[in-house]
Amino acid sequence: MQLSKIKKLYRENILNTREINSQVVGWMSQSEQYLRFELLNRVFQTDSTRFTINDYGCGYGEHLSQILSAHGNAVEYYNGYDIVDEMLKCCEVNFKKIGFDNYSLYPNDTISTYADYTVVSGTFNVKLDEKDDTCLDFVISALENINSFSQKGFAFNMLSTYVDWKAQNLFYGDPCYFFKLCKEKFSTRVTLIHDYPLYEWTIIVNK
Repeated sequence: MQLSKIKKLYRENILNTREINSQVVGWMSQSEQYLRFELLNRVFQTDSTRFTINDYGCGYGEHLSQILSAHGNAVEYYNGYDIVDEMLKCCEVNFKKIGFDNYSLYPNDTISTYADYTVVSGTFNVKLDEKDDTCLDFVISALENINSFSQKGFAFNMLSTYVDWKAQNLFYGDPCYFFKLCKEKFSTRVTLIHDYPLYEWTIIVNK
């Protein structure tokens, strides 16, 4: 899958805005963005243990702010991955504002750092003019990479095929297909969430 066009899209989004917000990364509102984060955060089995995070497609780092508000000092270290350099620069600004120093940022489309958990929000939604089969292959390869570097579990979301209308530039994933894939390849402990008021689903994989 060619990521150059997607990189160009998000780079233009961030360069052409006066305010960094949820719309820069393609979400309609912050409330919807935070709902997605809350569902993904169900992967964290915190009890009294500190944990590390990989954020695949981290954007401007907003998810970390939400995780910290919910789990505070439980977050030991954060690794953010994004193919857009300008997004990672915004992460640095945001993390400085909230006083969080335990992080590393990587301008890559593959994960290379081991962490307890990996979270993925919206990264698999945009296809532009790519074919669905090409996108599917990319997502499967990315999930295999994510699984290899996630020691306790990972969570991701995707637009659902259970919709009345599809945008031609977006990729829609069959929730049943991905549930089966995760059960057979990654873990027996898989949760599919498809009952929230957005046209998408979330999968939680715990190990």
